[in-house]
Amino acid sequence: MTRKMKRSVTIIGVLALLFVSVGLVSFAFRDNLVFFLTPTDVMAGKGKGADKLRIGGMVENGSFKRLEDGLTVSFLVTDFDHSIPITYKGLLPNLFKEGQGVIAEGAFNKEGQFKAKTILAKHDEKYVPKEIRETMNKKPKDMK
Repeated sequence: MTRKMKRSVTIIGVLALLFVSVGLVSFAFRDNLVFFLTPTDVMAGKGKGADKLRIGGMVENGSFKRLEDGLTVSFLVTDFDHSIPITYKGLLPNLFKEGQGVIAEGAFNKEGQFKAKTILAKHDEKYVPKEIRETMNKKPKDMK
């Protein structure tokens, strides 16, 4: 084998190894990707059949209910066009309250109810997801 051929084989081998590595990393991340959708996106059918979803919006005023077991809660997440009922069992973040931004991570069960496994509350008074902020700016001030 000539020197030029050895170099070509080495380069092709390194590129093949790099290609396989990128493929394996991409495959591993595929299971960890979670989509962020607004209630309007969900109603439009986006994310249908996904194993994990993130639904973001505002906790609708007057929708929060704590069930008898003390740990299970239900509430509505809205983007002011549509609302999605969320059920969550566990401790809520300290910043969670009605009228504030929230992201619920979970999935729809067979009955079509969204069961959240994680609830993320906004981190300060200025945080609102971009999609929600855009929707809120379109609404009349008396609806905000």
